[in-house]
Order: sequence, then structure tokens, then C-alpha cells
Amino acid sequence: MKKHTKKTAPCTLSDVCSVLEVLAPPKLAQEWDNVGLLAGDPDSPIRRVLTCIDLTPAVVEEAVRDKTDLVLTYHPPIFRPISSLRSGGSGTDAIVFDCIRRGVAIYAVHTALDAADGGTNDVIASLCGIDSTEPLEYIDDPAVDQCKLVVFVPPAHLERVAEAVFSAGAGRIGDYSNCSYRVSGQGTFFGGDTTEPTIGERGRLERVDETRFETIVPAGALSGVIAAIVKAHPYEEPAFDVYPLKPPTLGGIGRIGRFPHQTNLSRLARKLKRATQAACVQIIGPPDRAIGRAVILVGAAGTIPFRVPLTPNDVIVTGEIRHHDALTIERFGCTAVALGHWASERPVLPSLAERLSAARPGLTVTISEADKDPFCRV
Repeated sequence: MKKHTKKTAPCTLSDVCSVLEVLAPPKLAQEWDNVGLLAGDPDSPIRRVLTCIDLTPAVVEEAVRDKTDLVLTYHPPIFRPISSLRSGGSGTDAIVFDCIRRGVAIYAVHTALDAADGGTNDVIASLCGIDSTEPLEYIDDPAVDQCKLVVFVPPAHLERVAEAVFSAGAGRIGDYSNCSYRVSGQGTFFGGDTTEPTIGERGRLERVDETRFETIVPAGALSGVIAAIVKAHPYEEPAFDVYPLKPPTLGGIGRIGRFPHQTNLSRLARKLKRATQAACVQIIGPPDRAIGRAVILVGAAGTIPFRVPLTPNDVIVTGEIRHHDALTIERFGCTAVALGHWASERPVLPSLAERLSAARPGLTVTISEADKDPFCRV
């Protein structure tokens, strides 16, 4: 009997992008960043992926030699708009052109991976021995911009108003529509001489049964929903309230967490130097200073750690620190470890490769050997 085996559908670039958008959601990236698919045909088959921190000419040659279909780079080779793509130049535009010419797609993760669970900052936190962290700064979901609308309606007219509100775009939560909350109560009003109350009379305090009707409205649909209420509501002056809703947080940049056991600055620096194989590790503060909490931000920390109330018990763990920021750290009385920009980011690659391979078992994901720290030991 002939045995039939089910063929696995080839993995496309679009399939890989879908996985990467879960591992490092683009909406977590900083506003100035440029992450996601930078070059490539979404329908092209992908069999081999090469991961790196920097897309250099040496990495491109390695990718071509290994028949790589996609380079998954941490730093995006395109940051700003490019007016032309030409070969032979010294800029990253020439590298991008070379990849396109040789049929190699490019995907960048950068600050999206920094903010994501299990990303660059979480990996460094793990190397510090910290397993419980929270972001330094939370990021709100930019796709969620909603309001809660409350309107008070006589029971006999409730369904008419509700239908008008839903038709105008309110009441959607995920895949559910016509969502609302309703509770009965009593409203009061006193109509002046120029009013024409639908219920009761002017010049007299009226008490009427009403239903409090609540629903969710996208901010962009709010004006249309209010117009629908005014048209469908029986009252001359319908009463309604609008409450802006804070969007849910998605995660955030950086990490902050406590060491399970107190250590000191020198011991931590030596531990991270071994774990990251950094060419040169610099410290700020007395080597024997006891530390109990780490503020972690890979790459270039900038001034973001200064937004956290820092104490002498804190250590900033990052890649590089500017001279004047180092002086600020001293004034705060805390300490810091600078691993080198590249060295602070490189440790995430094995984890990223493993997670991508697990999500797409037929994919071969390797870590670039040509990807090197531009700074060397002397």
C-alpha cells in the first residue's frame, strides 16, 4: 500500500513577520524608531533566518554564503527616509540595496524587542539574577482611543435611542456589538418659561422614570453618536455624559527589579562581563557599594533612568553612558554598570532565535558570527 504523507505548507515571509509581531510588537517601539519589515516580498518562501545586532557588509556576505532568506537585525539599517538606493556607498542604504539585489529580506526589531516580554531588557535582568521586574515606563496602546458614553432615556424610548447609538458606531467590544449597560432610576428637572418638556410641565419640578444607558464609543465616532442621540431622544435637551477612557498598557521600555540577595557593584560588573563577554565594562561609583535594585536599559540609557526616584542602593545597568549623564549619576549618589552598547544587546539573540524556531519548526534560525562589536579589547 502506498503511504501518503501530508506536506507542510512552505513558510512565507509574511508568516515569519506574524510571529515576530507577537514576539516584538511594533506598537511597543519608540515613536522615533523604524521597526518591522524593511525590505522583502511578503509572499516569498523563507527557510533560513540569520539574526544579528548590526547589519554590516560582513553580515550580508555571511547571509548570502549561508543561503539566508531573511536577516533579522536588531538595529534597523533604515532610520530616516532614503531618497535613493545605490550600491558602492558607505551608508547603510548601500547595504539595504545589496540585500535587495541578492534576494535577502530585512526585518528589524530594536526598541519593540526592548519593551517586549522576554526581550533585551528581560534577558539582561536574568543575567543579573533578577527574575521579577516591571517596566520603567509603560506604553499605552495607541490603537485604543475610546470614551464611555452615558445617556438618560425614558424607558419607552430606550430601544430607539440604543439602536441609533449602535448604528452610529458605538457599542463594539472586540468581536461583540450592541454592548451596553442599563440601570433604572429617577431623574428630576424644572423647566423654565421658554421650555417645552416632553414629559410634565414647565414651571414645575418633575420626577420621571429613566434608564441610565452606558456604552463604549470610539473617539473618532463620538460626534456622530452624539448627533444620533439628539435626533432619536425624545427630550428637548437630552442629558448625557462622556468619560475619556485611559487606554490599556501594553508593556514598556526598560526594566526595574530587586536582586534576590544584596550584592555589590564590583561583583555585579564582573558577573555581567563574563555573561555578556563584553570587551570593556565600566562602572560608576565605589566598587564595594552595596546594591539592592537594578534599573536596566540596554543600549544607550540616556536620561530615562533619571525619571525613576534613584537611591544609593540602586544600580543602572546599560550599554553606554554619556559623560555628563555619568556626572548626574554621581550626583544622585547611585551607581552604574556600562557593558558597551553592542554587548548589552547581543545576549538577546539566542533567546530570540530559539523562540522563532519554536514558533516555526521548519525554519532554520542561526546567529551571525560576522556580527561583531565595533569596539575591541587592547
